[in-house]
Amino acid sequence: MGGPDEAGLLRRMVRIPSNTGDEDALAGQLVHCMTELGFAARRDGAGNAVGELGPPGAPLILLLGHLDTVPGDLPVYERDGKLYGRGTVDAKGPLATMVWAALRASARCDARLMVVGAVGEEGCSPGARHLRGSLRPDAVVIGEPSGVGNVVLGYKGIVRFAVDISRPGVHTSAPGPRAVEIAADYWQAVRLRLDADPGARPAFDRAIPALVALHGDLRQARVEMSCRIPVGFDRDAFHSWLRELTRTDHLTVIESLPAVRSRGTDPVVAALRAGIRRHVGPPTAKVKLGTSDMNVVGPGWNVPIAAYGPGDSRLDHTDEEHLDLAEYLTAIEVLTTAVEELAATLNARRDPSRSAVALDQETAL
Repeated sequence: MGGPDEAGLLRRMVRIPSNTGDEDALAGQLVHCMTELGFAARRDGAGNAVGELGPPGAPLILLLGHLDTVPGDLPVYERDGKLYGRGTVDAKGPLATMVWAALRASARCDARLMVVGAVGEEGCSPGARHLRGSLRPDAVVIGEPSGVGNVVLGYKGIVRFAVDISRPGVHTSAPGPRAVEIAADYWQAVRLRLDADPGARPAFDRAIPALVALHGDLRQARVEMSCRIPVGFDRDAFHSWLRELTRTDHLTVIESLPAVRSRGTDPVVAALRAGIRRHVGPPTAKVKLGTSDMNVVGPGWNVPIAAYGPGDSRLDHTDEEHLDLAEYLTAIEVLTTAVEELAATLNARRDPSRSAVALDQETAL
């Protein structure tokens, strides 16, 4: 009995619940399926599902998706050529696309291809952090929904933190600081510092604070905030300002990641555009206001990187999450071509004598 087909693999993945922290069943199934397809597949030390193809000494192209989804089980079914279910868009569809693209491209390019289904992307990204410290690829494609004709160049960063406040009890008629009022004051101070002129710049290029939670009473209070930050934002200075602001209270920085943005001339961006141009039409590029594992691995590796995958990201985390299967199959073609183009570019960099061949191939497009 042969391995799964393209749609079959995706159906298997979507039927297995994989909330953050509970990815073992899906990781094991994906390793099994990749092994059936000819990958050297395994679980790594963080629990990621890893599949490899190609010679060890060739340029390493990492196709990094994620296994986990947000909570909320949805019925899995097909209607009018669309597959419905939690994770179809974010991001089992993009991850399945990577498996098939790597398999097809491996027969036609000189590269070491590694597909990773990472754990915990919807949380604090332990899977991506493990990879960041254990390998260094030559180029990376992040598996996130971009839409079949789009390349995602970048994601905003984030600083997420909480402040716990304690004050002596006082009567409401007496003067003196009350814990819940101080929590509210902290939110106002952060909002004024980061959002002084919200209309001055596009959303991707400015900091956007959000009040996530505020609760308490006269004695005890807690406030939690999430600040989406732009490229170049000085996180160290902001952390210092927060410590000074909250110095008599307990500050906890829950998450802090820089924003990332690749240039249009980035080799991964160029390869993805070539694939889109061949199989879809004129490519477009976008940036996202959220974060992804691109924020985790991109700054540390400093290699060519961009995100791609089928699906409408507006459906992320919604009860209407679904993926058009025709778009999914087209995305496999796009990414296959992109991997082949990227392998040619990376080999030409290693061996300039091969650049003429790569140029001829690009001209033929």
